[in-house]
Amino acid sequence: MSFRANKRYGPKPHNYTMMQAFEWYVEGDGRHWKHLKSEIPKLETMGITALWLPPPCKASSKGEFDQKSQIGTKYGTKNELLDLIKYAGRHGVVCYLDAVLNHKFGADKTEVFRAVEVARDDRTRELSEPHDVTAWTGFEFPGRQDKYSSFKWNFNHFTGVDWDDGAKKDGIFRILGDNKGWAMAVDIENRNYDYLMGADIDHAHGDVEKDLLDWGAWVVQETGNVGFRFDAIKTLHDFQHIDETFIAKFVAHVREQAGKEDLFCVGEFWKDSLESLSAYLGKFGQQFSVFDTPLHYNFKEASEKGESYDLRRIWDGTLVKNRPIDAVTLVDNHDTVSRLLFNAIQAISNRFPEQQVGQALESCVAMWFKPLAYALILLRVDGYPCVFYGDLYGCSAGENDHPPAQQPVAQLADIIKARKEFAYGEIRDYWDHPNCVGWVRTGDKDHPNGCAVILCNGTEEGSKWMEVGKAHAGEQWIDLLGWYQEDITLNDDGWGEFKCHAKSIGIWVKRSAVRHQHGH
Repeated sequence: MSFRANKRYGPKPHNYTMMQAFEWYVEGDGRHWKHLKSEIPKLETMGITALWLPPPCKASSKGEFDQKSQIGTKYGTKNELLDLIKYAGRHGVVCYLDAVLNHKFGADKTEVFRAVEVARDDRTRELSEPHDVTAWTGFEFPGRQDKYSSFKWNFNHFTGVDWDDGAKKDGIFRILGDNKGWAMAVDIENRNYDYLMGADIDHAHGDVEKDLLDWGAWVVQETGNVGFRFDAIKTLHDFQHIDETFIAKFVAHVREQAGKEDLFCVGEFWKDSLESLSAYLGKFGQQFSVFDTPLHYNFKEASEKGESYDLRRIWDGTLVKNRPIDAVTLVDNHDTVSRLLFNAIQAISNRFPEQQVGQALESCVAMWFKPLAYALILLRVDGYPCVFYGDLYGCSAGENDHPPAQQPVAQLADIIKARKEFAYGEIRDYWDHPNCVGWVRTGDKDHPNGCAVILCNGTEEGSKWMEVGKAHAGEQWIDLLGWYQEDITLNDDGWGEFKCHAKSIGIWVKRSAVRHQHGH
């Protein structure tokens, strides 16, 4: 469970909240680790308890060695990363690292090998006879000089590539050889979803498995991170034997070797299917979470349909409703808001500049609905919420303003802080109208004030009578965000009529609690 890693490695006496601490277009000038460090005190005060950091390694180092004519990664140097993680830990903020174990980019040299081209929409259908392909599959890490690992990657360690450098041809090429082929225990999208992009790693190769397992334990011991976000696990559930997946083996190995049995792990299985997510989670006999993709798509649908969407359906088919202990809830992430997937990787992929990778996951939630969506994941009981960096800080524009810049979500920091200070205790739902829903959090012994939350996706003002409790009779309550200016006074039975503007939210709390919490 997510709280075990937070509690054990970064104890905080309030709700846990993760932040994805990057977006695709953060400045690539090596200053991101320093920037995040400067934000830690603010994030701690706000209520962020964990950072999901971007991949710490380029293809050949973690910002320590001179590779590709530079030492640092896009985000900074190894020492700056270590400094960030230690500094965050002192402020009660733990760090998870992004682990890309499915594919590699940025090889040191090309190699020639036999392969067949396969169809993009059916990876099992061959389009060519076996022939020689020249591709970037040789990873020698000259700057590393065998420090930490002497392993050198070649085409035998991959199952496929997407660029024939000899023919200057884009496509999907399955590498031929003894015991070679796509992994079979993978998602059936495109008939076989083993191949995603780049040089596709062959997890069935013994030397590859050992190197990846060793890397996992080493990076935890080296950096002090307390968790991983695994990229593209929809292509990574290749069975090592009948009841164990590669990721499950990786997780178990790292927890044991690094001595962190509560290491938090979450995977990106990006599919709008509760059945698929549940089936994947069913393979693990230990803590493992996935992002609640169906919930994201419900948010997207709701944001597109406006008042024709019935808010009472928002939890239908979601992981947080059916397996809340395994659900990491989110509104958007770096893939859903970007139109050019892996733009940063493109620059080192040894391809021609006109070759671009399309964004397969783009499914952005409309800006007007984001406050509603964040209220739903931050101010209720279930799920481990993940806030997107681009929603908190804004997203920079991509090349030629594509995608365009995105402004921050209005007062998202205040919604996060409301989770930290007021979203505790029993929940009472008032889920009785298609366009206006609400709930009350009654508070607990350490956070007795509680809150009342109202959401409206209609074109008229939202209003709902909700019971806070007789103990609160006569109290004055205000909208914490200040979006609704009128105060309300709870009646003798502790009920009040809570309001919000059209297509908006209200987070109502006791006026004196706001003065106490915020010092004014």
